[in-house]
Amino acid sequence: MASIKNTAKTFKLNTGAQIPAIGLGTWQSQPGEVGKAVEAALRAGYRHIDTAFAYGNEKEVGEGMKASGVPREQIFLTTKLNNPDHKRVAEAIDQSLKNLGTSYVDLYLMHWPCSTDPSDNMKHYPDWDFVDTWRELQKLVGTDKVRAIGVSNFAIKNLERLLNDPSCKIVPAVNQIELHPGNPSPKLIAYNASKGIHSSGYSPLGSTNSPLSNNSTLEGIAKTKGKTPAQILLLWGIQKGWSVLPKSVTPSRIEANFDIDGLSLTDEEIAKIDAMPDRFKVCGDSWLPIKVFFGDDE
Repeated sequence: MASIKNTAKTFKLNTGAQIPAIGLGTWQSQPGEVGKAVEAALRAGYRHIDTAFAYGNEKEVGEGMKASGVPREQIFLTTKLNNPDHKRVAEAIDQSLKNLGTSYVDLYLMHWPCSTDPSDNMKHYPDWDFVDTWRELQKLVGTDKVRAIGVSNFAIKNLERLLNDPSCKIVPAVNQIELHPGNPSPKLIAYNASKGIHSSGYSPLGSTNSPLSNNSTLEGIAKTKGKTPAQILLLWGIQKGWSVLPKSVTPSRIEANFDIDGLSLTDEEIAKIDAMPDRFKVCGDSWLPIKVFFGDDE
């Protein structure tokens, strides 16, 4: 069992690049904490860091990367285009790169399929949407500023619209979505795979005060393995074929989330987790000016 190196596992993107199976998520990480968290993660062996302009922490993420001493080329770095910046993609990537203190990102995602009017967060541009934004994102490929482009929070309905538009010349490398047993999204996962799009899972532990933290099914499996429910959740995602992005700012938890080598779940254990009935979402779309989730993921 010790030969199973989950922490060294990667998934191949449609660009040919390899994305590490486990990364550090930084959503909701507070200022003053995230830099240290990134540094701790990289020192613990993580080689995949996920941030976004909207998180307001790109500068600290960049500082944490530098402080870790890990060479930039060994780190897979993702950031995301902010909703009000859909009409200014070229300026937005330059700002993110400046914040991060790097000349490129490995993956640049459209954070949401929502082109928000910068003058009013509850208004959507009447003359622009995510298809137009993707057209602009495609122009970044080949500029040395981004190694790959992708999307986030895209349901099947929006993916179909994007992929079927004549302006779509590049298939997204990744669709980063909320993925855990309370939001397993099997139809969306299968759709992504059928198009050559890698699924990456945010909130894989169900986020803060998650009902998954004291779920009896997960606790039972964790007990037999001598591990925590959080470690079981990460294994479940990786073995089902997607990268996982657990968020923590606590060094001991960051290290524990990475302590999953030499472990695997049996088919029966995976089936038990798959069969967990309770459904919940950590991140909905009620705060957006348009609906982006349509219940077409399961």
